[in-house]
Amino acid sequence: DLYRKVFVFRKDPSDAYVVLKTKLEQPLQNFTVCLRSYTDLTRPYSLFSYATKAQDNEILLFKPRPGEYRFYVGGKFVTFRVPEGRGDWEHVCASWESATGIAEFWFNGKPWPRKGLQRGHTVGVEAAMLLGQEQDAFGGGFDLYNSFSGELADVYLWDVGLSPDKMRAAYLSLRLPPALLAWKSLSYEAKGDVVVKPRLRE
Repeated sequence: DLYRKVFVFRKDPSDAYVVLKTKLEQPLQNFTVCLRSYTDLTRPYSLFSYATKAQDNEILLFKPRPGEYRFYVGGKFVTFRVPEGRGDWEHVCASWESATGIAEFWFNGKPWPRKGLQRGHTVGVEAAMLLGQEQDAFGGGFDLYNSFSGELADVYLWDVGLSPDKMRAAYLSLRLPPALLAWKSLSYEAKGDVVVKPRLRE
């Protein structure tokens, strides 16, 4: 249970990452991924990377520069521009549904204009899921200058698109529906220089 704790990625650039473990029974037609990050990086970095053997950017949350997030599904991406960080935690949720190809992006509890992405795609099952590095090969192929440095918390993955009230609940750390990956019962393995510490501030 990582409640009120964080992963601290201490070095910059870093070869560290966290492997997330869950058993996916079937391919994903819908999903929502949420997490909270705290960093002063201005270079590109990866937050959440879900790779299959067929597609290294099957799901990817990537921040190429301050004030911009890229959300990848099946190797294609859409960009969401957000207010420039003020040295605070940033909470993001990204959800996607295959039937409509609608990509939804929530930043600090507020929805951004929806975009179209990979309609009809199916997200593969045999996946390597990592925090803090961007995979250019299944489970590896890292570029140190896309690595994350800072603090990560409140990581979740659901196999559904969350409703607006649940998106807000995720931002406020309220009760959430059962998830494939849940911060309060996370099965993970830290690789390299990653430390679990209490959260210092809200």
